[in-house]
Amino acid sequence: MNRTTKTTVSIMGVFFAIAGMDHGIFEMLQGNNPTNGLFVQAIGPANRFWILGTEDAFTIVPNFLVTGILAIVFSLAIMVWLVGFIQTQHGPAIFFLLFVCLFLVGGGVGQAFFFLPTWAVSTRINKPLTGWRKLLPENLRLRLAKIWPISLAVGLAFFLVALEIAIFGIVPGISDPNQKLYICWSFLGAGLLALLVSFAGGFARDIQIRKME
Repeated sequence: MNRTTKTTVSIMGVFFAIAGMDHGIFEMLQGNNPTNGLFVQAIGPANRFWILGTEDAFTIVPNFLVTGILAIVFSLAIMVWLVGFIQTQHGPAIFFLLFVCLFLVGGGVGQAFFFLPTWAVSTRINKPLTGWRKLLPENLRLRLAKIWPISLAVGLAFFLVALEIAIFGIVPGISDPNQKLYICWSFLGAGLLALLVSFAGGFARDIQIRKME
């Protein structure tokens, strides 16, 4: 098993599940009321911290309370699966199904862009990484393996900042909502880049570990 790859997938997947859970919490706060459509704003006007802090989501459940409960349930299921079972034979397939379910019950739209590469990497947990061994020269592998913890931590930090802005809209020195949204998306983009680097670093680290075995 490629343990570094599993660790990276588990950490990032759990973070995305937490983001799905926050959607569920805010949807529950909107109470036993109809959603009036498939695309909803998870944060309703009564609980909104800033004008663009809506946390958009998609749901097939026509009730905010039920949608929120299901989003929390699937978020928790994803966390448990990633920590304990993602390395099993059908681990990535179940992970994919759970995240699709989360998306369909109000877990958020934005996470889908980050989930897909995370799921793709999860399919490599029990693979020999032969292609990556050829793709990454040894010198580059050594560098990526060394910076793997840093790139993972930086990616998480960027995602956390983006999540804070998305919900609370707190950006020191900035009052324009459009500028705040631009900064939020910039942090998301930087987080995605760091995430991709950490995935490559995880592969590189696992390849080096296998060489020493």
